[in-house]
Parts: sequence; C-alpha cells; structure tokens
Amino acid sequence: MNAESPLEREEKAASEPEAGAMLEKRAGARAASGSWLQGFGRPSVHHAAIVIFLEFFAWGLLTTPMLTGLLSFLSAPLIGALSDVWGRKPFLLGTVFFTCFPIPLMRISPWWYFAMISMSGVFSVTFSVIFAYVADVTQEHERSTAYGWVSATFAASLVSSPAIGAYLSASYGDSLVVLVATVVALLDICFILLAVPESLPEKMRPLSWGAQISWKQADPFASLKKVGKDSTVLLICITVFLSYLPEAGQYSSFFLYLRQVIGFGSVKIAAFIAMVGILSIVAQTVFLTILMRSLGNKNTVLLGLGFQMFQLAWYGFGSQAWMMWAAGTVAAMSSITFPAVSALVSRNAESDQQGVAQGIITGIRGLCNGLGPALYGFIFYMFHVELTELELELNSNNAALQGAVIPGPPFLFGACIVLMSFLVALFIPEYSKGSGIQKHSNSISGSLTDPPERGSDEDIEPLLQDSSIWELSSFEEPGNQCTEL
Repeated sequence: MNAESPLEREEKAASEPEAGAMLEKRAGARAASGSWLQGFGRPSVHHAAIVIFLEFFAWGLLTTPMLTGLLSFLSAPLIGALSDVWGRKPFLLGTVFFTCFPIPLMRISPWWYFAMISMSGVFSVTFSVIFAYVADVTQEHERSTAYGWVSATFAASLVSSPAIGAYLSASYGDSLVVLVATVVALLDICFILLAVPESLPEKMRPLSWGAQISWKQADPFASLKKVGKDSTVLLICITVFLSYLPEAGQYSSFFLYLRQVIGFGSVKIAAFIAMVGILSIVAQTVFLTILMRSLGNKNTVLLGLGFQMFQLAWYGFGSQAWMMWAAGTVAAMSSITFPAVSALVSRNAESDQQGVAQGIITGIRGLCNGLGPALYGFIFYMFHVELTELELELNSNNAALQGAVIPGPPFLFGACIVLMSFLVALFIPEYSKGSGIQKHSNSISGSLTDPPERGSDEDIEPLLQDSSIWELSSFEEPGNQCTEL
C-alpha cells in the first residue's frame, strides 16, 4: 500500500469542515509569507556551508575574533527553541545580521563599534541554527558527515581569510580590509534573504507571526532545567563543557605562547594556523565519515577526546618547536569531536526540537568562551608566565620555561579536564534504533513545541497561544525533509 503524500493528507483533511477552514487559513498565511522563505532550490547542506563560510570569512579578514561569551549561554537555547517553531531562515538572517553589524563601525565610529560588538555576542549563535537546519535536510546516517562538512567550511574560512586580510592591510591599508569584510557580510545577508530556502516543514510552523508567546516557554532557563531530567542529555552537556573549556582557553593564549615561550615568529605562526586548518578540513570531511561508519557515533567522540587530551598534554610538556608542529597534527584530528557530538545530540532530539538541542550545546560553548580564557590566564599567572600582545620577544622568565619540566602548565591542566570529559563520555549510551530506547525519552527539552499532556504534574503552555496549529496536526502525520548531501 502506497503512503499518502503530505498534499494528499491535506486534501483528505480538507473534507472535514473545520479542517477545511483551517487549511484555508494556513494557505493564506503561506501565500503571505512563503515568497521570501522559498529561496533557490531545495534546502541543502550547501546552503548552510555557504552561510557559515561567508560569516566567518568576513570576521577572519579583520583578524579579530567574534565576541562570544556568557550572553550566548542564555540566548542560544532561546533562539534555537524559537527556530523550532518559526523556522530557521528568519533566525539565520537575524544572527548573521547582528553578528556582522559591528564590522563597518570599525571605521565609522570606534565607540559604536565597541558598544555593538558587546551586544552582538547575544547573536553569535549561528552554529546552533545552522546545525538545526542541517538536521532538517538530512537523514540520521548522513548527519555526522554533513556536520563535518559544515565544520570544515568554518575551518576553511579561518585558514584563508586572515592571510588575505593581512595582505590587503599591508598593501592598501585597514580601510580596504573593513570595506571588503563589510561587502562579504552583506553578501552573506543577501544570500540568506534571497537564496536560502526554509528547511523547517510548513506543518511545523505557525500560521502567522502574530501568534502570542508564553514566557514560560520562551524562558531561556526552561530548556536548561530539563537537561538534568534526562541522564543522556546531561552526560552530553557535561562532556561538551569539560572538553570545550580548555579548548576555549587554548584559543585565547596559544599563539602568544608560541611567540613568547617557544619562539615562533609571525611567519611560523601563520604557517602553523594554515597547517592545522588544512588538516582539520581533511579530518572533518574524510576521516570523520570513515570513523562514524566503522566505530559508531559514541566511539568517534571518545576518539576525538583522546586526540584532544594527547594534544594538550604534548603542548604542556613540549619545549621545542618540532613538538608544537607534531602536536598540531594531533590537534587537527581532535577537531572531529564537535561535529560528532553535534550528531549525537541531534540523534537524541525530536525533529521539532533540533534548534533548542543545538542551542544548548552552542550555549555551553559560549559559557566556555567566557570562562576558558580566564582559567588559562589565572594558571599562567600562578606559574609566573607573562603573555602580552605588546611583548614580541622572549623575556628571561619565559625563556627559562623552555628548560622546565612543564613549560605550559595550563595546557597540561586542560588535558586533565579533557580526561574527566572522556570518563563522563564513557557513560553516554550509544544510540541504536533497535535498542528499544525511543528518541522521545531522550529528548533535549521535553516538548517545547508539542501540546502538553493532560493530567501531567508539570504541564507547560504551548509556545504558541493560538492552538489552531495543534488542531491541524491531528490531520497530518509528522514528517521531515531530507535531501542528499
């Protein structure tokens, strides 16, 4: 017996008087808002990869990292939850716009630049919406590969853009660099607005943007409260926190450490970044796919954590330049951890909860971006290691560290934290369709967009006060869009 298509189900539902009126209402809403959501072609991983590449390429030209931190810890789950209801495209447009808005202000008004970049940290959560977009358009067995491609695109943007930005700055001045970065950011916004199609199925979106929102559901702490009620999700969140905390600290200090303790010059640092970036692209596109198929999702995460632990320990004990180069190759292999964890989270979340699921992970990473640099700075201070951007040459104290048993104490401490993350990850159950464990029981946020069950002790109001969308859902079966990579 052939399965009914969504259109046939809607026509069948239209035979009911109330459902027919409901469908007419929805058709009007689709006609009003569907044009700008359509984009070009079917939603695909390529759309997501282009958005990520252009956004981070624009910032990479400036050789200035995007400001993310404690604010994204609260905003990421909220934006992800809202994208589960209203669709991914509006929030892709919003996050990219507000994240890139400070770029032209660098030359227009420094005061407004610093004011806006402080606020843009709230919207620096594009990855959570992008990964939810990818989950909408891929099947489960394709998802880890798709996440790897998106992460590799991010790495490619960071490998290429700083060198281009430095060349333009040296040859033509900083004003041209800011202009080119602004044009790239505008290109990204136009691409989202005109070319990126909406990935969330129409039946899962509201009838209009005028529906009221219950703060009880929009509360950014609501999804975080539910993390502790699901052991699988809690273990994943702890694993992400313990693994990314030392990584965030490493990003904030490692290149100064290479320059002032190991003795790397500007050319060597640029070559080091290029090498690690290129190898990371290979790891996240080629090796990740092979490892996921041969080892499984959980074991791939464990392997990535093992590489990260080895890399940080090598950074901590290494005192020679060749040791840093060798550890850099291991660091490239450890880059498989984030896409593998994102795939694991996605598999434990319902199709209508991908946004909030990825939002929680992005929020935890944002929290680490705020705490990691402070942790590493404190440890460097405790061991009397002075790192400053104004100090280009080795001083006597830092030079003496090359002969020490542990030249880089923060990195060794980070390896110990990753070891704890590895031990926690051992208890994460491997998802299996045949295991009898339903996704719903492992859901990230309970049911942010599902109607509450009657008789529950903790009933939660639906995110949309207009209940007509739930009435229509009784005539439609849930579905999910899928496209090939």
